Amino acid sequence: MPPNDPFYLSPGAMIPPVVFRRIVMAISGLAALPVLAALPRTTETSAVSDLHPDSSAVVATVERFHSALAAGDTTAVLALLASDVVILESGDVETRQEYRAHHLLADVEFARTVASVRSPLQATVQGDAAWVTGTSTTKGTFKGRTIDSSGAELMVLSRAKTKWTIRAIHWSSRTRSPGPGHDR
Repeated sequence: MPPNDPFYLSPGAMIPPVVFRRIVMAISGLAALPVLAALPRTTETSAVSDLHPDSSAVVATVERFHSALAAGDTTAVLALLASDVVILESGDVETRQEYRAHHLLADVEFARTVASVRSPLQATVQGDAAWVTGTSTTKGTFKGRTIDSSGAELMVLSRAKTKWTIRAIHWSSRTRSPGPGHDR
C-alpha cells in the first residue's frame, strides 16, 4: 500500500485508540470489513503462532468464549465480553445487556445440542487491538428443526494490561445446499 493511503500503517505501528473505537463503531454498520482488510496483517494463526507473542492469548480468549458457551457457563461467557460489546447477528445489533437477556441462553442450548466443526482461527494483532476470523460447519437437529449450515465469525478484541476482552462479535450463517461445493 502506498504511504499516502489513509489506511496505511507501517509494519509494527499501533492503532491509536480513536481509530480502534472507529473500527468497533463501524462494525455495527458492517462497514469495518474493508477497513480491517486494508490494515496490514502482522499475525495469522491457526490457534498458536510464533509470529506475534499476543496471538496465542487472543485466540485462547475466543476459544474460551466458545468453550464457555458449550459448557453452559454464562458467567464465563459474560466475563469475556466488554461492558460495551456490540454483537451483530441475524441482521440485528445487540448490547451486552440485550444479548444476555435475549438470546445468550438460546446460544448456550444451541452450542450444547448441535455439533459444530470450526476452522482454524486467523488472528491479527495490532498493538492493543486484535481481530479473529473463523468459519464453521454445523449439523444436527435443534428444537425439531434440521440444521445444516455454514457460518462465519469475526471477533474484535482489545487488551487492557494483560487481559484480552471481546469488544465486538459478528456472526453470519447460511443453509448449506446439497450438491457441488456442499462440503466446502
